[in-house]
Amino acid sequence: MSASSADVPDPVEVVLVKAGRTKIRYRAELLHDDGTRIAVRAPWAGDGVRDFGFVRFEPGDVLTEYYWRDRWYAVKEVRDGQGALKGWYCDVTRPATLSDGELVVEDLDLDLWRSADGRTVVRLDEDEFAASGLAVSDPQASRAAARALDDLELLAREGGFETLLA
Repeated sequence: MSASSADVPDPVEVVLVKAGRTKIRYRAELLHDDGTRIAVRAPWAGDGVRDFGFVRFEPGDVLTEYYWRDRWYAVKEVRDGQGALKGWYCDVTRPATLSDGELVVEDLDLDLWRSADGRTVVRLDEDEFAASGLAVSDPQASRAAARALDDLELLAREGGFETLLA
């Protein structure tokens, strides 16, 4: 399914699951689904401002989010309320599923940020990932998640998000 510019994008519920519990749920517009990659757009769904030090997410920000059914990550393009690119926030996840209007993604703790100018690339939450116990409970998923973070960092450092998301 793909929404064209003449179509009204279909709404979906994005459901981010972590450790078996729903972490956040929010409504988004389904922009594209080619059977492998899913693209949605939504306003910042957090409460108030979230300041990471290297970027602030705040009301008015808009995220265009890309999920894959065959990859262990999601890439979110972050723009401010005026449309200026802030950068890309990436989540390491199990492959996404979309069914009955719900896009479900399991967060595996690892994240990566790349600023719009490419000067800042930060690996995040590696301590949380290590503490999650995934290496023991699901070693195959743990290895896939670690590879996904390495792949994302390589893309970020080589400026590859634009090509990946085209």
